[in-house]
Amino acid sequence: MTPDRPAVTRFAPSPTGRLHLGHAHSALFAERAAWESGGRFLVRIEDIDPTRCRPEFEQAILEDLAWLGLEWERPVRRQSEHTAEYARALAELDAIGLIYPCFCTRSEIQAEVARAGGAPHGDEGPPYPGTCRNLGVGARERHIASGRPFALRLDIAKALARTGPLLWCDRRRGPQSIVAEGFGDVVLARKDVPTSYHLAVTVDDHVQGVTLVTRAEDLFAATHIHRLLQALLGLDTPAYHHHRILTDPNGKRLAKRNRAATLARLREIGKTPAEVRTLAGFSD
Repeated sequence: MTPDRPAVTRFAPSPTGRLHLGHAHSALFAERAAWESGGRFLVRIEDIDPTRCRPEFEQAILEDLAWLGLEWERPVRRQSEHTAEYARALAELDAIGLIYPCFCTRSEIQAEVARAGGAPHGDEGPPYPGTCRNLGVGARERHIASGRPFALRLDIAKALARTGPLLWCDRRRGPQSIVAEGFGDVVLARKDVPTSYHLAVTVDDHVQGVTLVTRAEDLFAATHIHRLLQALLGLDTPAYHHHRILTDPNGKRLAKRNRAATLARLREIGKTPAEVRTLAGFSD
């Protein structure tokens, strides 16, 4: 569906490896949505995780996109250069009492959920059961003073009570009522990273003036969290279009962890940009 007004879209990869056909599909989808509406196409590098992101992968990403024939507005936004903006957003949420420190390890969270009869949920693992939510101020201060590492979580119940019912719109599925409780209290900053995916992309989309977020349908559920953060922080709410996920002949999602063929490899074996665009679902 073509937006009624010029759309500002973005492709936002993490530089943790080379691009594959699934990435190409997402980038081409976002670019086409912008150009068909007479809008603007942006590229953003989501490099907040210093343990996995590499400058050489960022350079390779930009080279692959240019080889495919994509054109985007400069400059490219890099999340690692904007941590102060995320810190300000986090401080706003903390000031209204919606953030608390969590001292649990991932294994402790999984054990808590298992005892409660829960089950893992997708790639994100089980929803956080709120183990540290009700820790007293004294206990929190003692843990922090001892140097114990912690994450900062959003109290979802308090947040929803503050905002009331919320809506957002997906161009494939129509209007959506926010349903965020199933995530548990999501992490907004981690002990090793000063922000999280949820917080950073919400702030970025507002700052960059993104009006149409196009991304794969496996991120559909996460949009409920982003809509909630937009309401809490007074940020703009874009429209969304969660497109299909590209799969291999066996129906397995194309992903880095599944060792999907990279665009660099396709180039090495002689594929042209036009051929790769066709493989990614976009014939010229």
